[in-house]
Amino acid sequence: MVLTVEAAKQVERENAAIARGLKRQDPELLDQLIETYQHRLMRYLMFLTGKREVAEDLFQEVWIRVLRRGAQYNGKARFDTWIFTIARNLVIDLSRKRTMASLDEMRDGGEDERPFEIVQEGPSPLEQFQYRENAAELATVMLTLEPSYREVLTLRFHEEMSLEEIATVTHAPLSTVKSRLYRGLASLKPQLLSLRAERHAAEARALEVKA
Repeated sequence: MVLTVEAAKQVERENAAIARGLKRQDPELLDQLIETYQHRLMRYLMFLTGKREVAEDLFQEVWIRVLRRGAQYNGKARFDTWIFTIARNLVIDLSRKRTMASLDEMRDGGEDERPFEIVQEGPSPLEQFQYRENAAELATVMLTLEPSYREVLTLRFHEEMSLEEIATVTHAPLSTVKSRLYRGLASLKPQLLSLRAERHAAEARALEVKA
């Protein structure tokens, strides 16, 4: 996300205020943070885990970590970057406990580390689909993608994080973030078109039955 100088200064002031509040464990601040970030955080956890009940459990654990480790937040980084990093680490910890592969390992075996430059001018393929397609359809398709691709797409387009911020959250090189974003977008289009074709076919069959 590109911010103006004044907007960037405002974000810095807000981050500094959050850091001071967390250090003194201000309960009112925590309530405000939960209210502000609850929907974004749940969406991120849902796309990472694919299961609402798991996401809800992790959502609670994230805020427990924030309360316990709030003094570690110094306000230099954006608060949402910090909190999404906590959430991601909890997902990885849960995956390891369940003897599952980590997010970094759960990706298409054909992925490599070659950098892919994403065209920044004009609406992206994902943004174009968001303008035209039903949000529920897009969410359904997102859940079918590789977890690492799904994560990057969520952070880039839902959270509007820069590629550098995504690299910070995911602990991945910038080239890897670009690769995952490119491949995620490439996987999104055909699956979304397939879902639309299935929906149209179902609608056509329903009309034939009524006739």
